[in-house]
Amino acid sequence: MKIALVVSDFNFDVTSQMAERARRHAEFLGAEVSHTVHVPGVFDMALAVKRLLKRKDVDGVAMIGAVIKGDTKHDELIAGAAAKAAVDLAVQFDKPVALGITGPGMDRMQALDRIDNAKNAIESLVRMARVLKELGE
Repeated sequence: MKIALVVSDFNFDVTSQMAERARRHAEFLGAEVSHTVHVPGVFDMALAVKRLLKRKDVDGVAMIGAVIKGDTKHDELIAGAAAKAAVDLAVQFDKPVALGITGPGMDRMQALDRIDNAKNAIESLVRMARVLKELGE
């Protein structure tokens, strides 16, 4: 099984560690991370995810990012848009898209505490890809 990661570089101190955890967990599960694409922020992920899902050599994509609360509710808008994009693209391309984005509503310390949540996204992605393979076309 070949999977891809789309990683937000915004909050890089958090997301770089999340991406590393995701890669290690994919290897543990017997999945190959064949592509890793870095984008500026969580809001920018959808186009990269779409391009990857079009590839025949990609079985699914995990979105890896951290949306940290600021002075406004901008974090809620960004996280909601990313979640909607994940669902829409998964249904459009009939491939799993895992939401490995922590937040909204968390501060930097909470984001650091949630780095291991990237493993949950990989777990979900690999399990869903296997379920879809079992179900066939």
